[in-house]
Amino acid sequence: MKSAVIVFPGSNCDRDLAVAFRDVGGAAPAMVWHGETMLPDGLDVIGVPGGFSYGDYLRSGAMAARSPVMRAVAEAASRGVAVIGICNGFQVLTEAGLLPGALMRNAGINFICRNVALEVANSRTMFTGGYDAGEILSMPVAHHDGNYQADEATLERLEGEGRVAFRYAEAVNGSARGIAGIVNEGGNVIGMMPHPERAIDALHGGTDGRRLFETILTGVVPA
Repeated sequence: MKSAVIVFPGSNCDRDLAVAFRDVGGAAPAMVWHGETMLPDGLDVIGVPGGFSYGDYLRSGAMAARSPVMRAVAEAASRGVAVIGICNGFQVLTEAGLLPGALMRNAGINFICRNVALEVANSRTMFTGGYDAGEILSMPVAHHDGNYQADEATLERLEGEGRVAFRYAEAVNGSARGIAGIVNEGGNVIGMMPHPERAIDALHGGTDGRRLFETILTGVVPA
């Protein structure tokens, strides 16, 4: 699996994501600085990591979404390259227009850092095919602005098109309909607030995130 991880000023999960790509895919990813205008050729997957890009100034992900490299990410996504945005990466993808909706302040205005119960809402995507529909997973979250919101028409479209990939199985941050992760219309871009890259090693408390990276590696979308 040939992968790349985008690195912004303030990223703090870029190395975690790089380790996940390396351990599952067998090769270290390219670490691409936000100021670059091009990506390596032949990528299978691009990771937009968690953290606090640009210190979360203006809005979380707003400044990172305008980084030069994001034009190359958007172009790669339009060609069908897999893109995964985790936590701040999800925020960046919504701000860049690659995914609909927005990530707002958590209900209660608290930073949440703990493992949460996560339901697989759709097991027929290139990211979730290693799971069973309705399966309950445990993955960590660490965010202050993870409250996913969209207008009612968008929410209905996401539900109707099977684009809700993950849903919280418990009350977490006030997200509309408990949405924790969504995919784009093409099915090759996912944004999610929980951290699968922090759940790939049993020594770290669980491996429920590992299958997501294994599914990307196979490149097979379940029928």
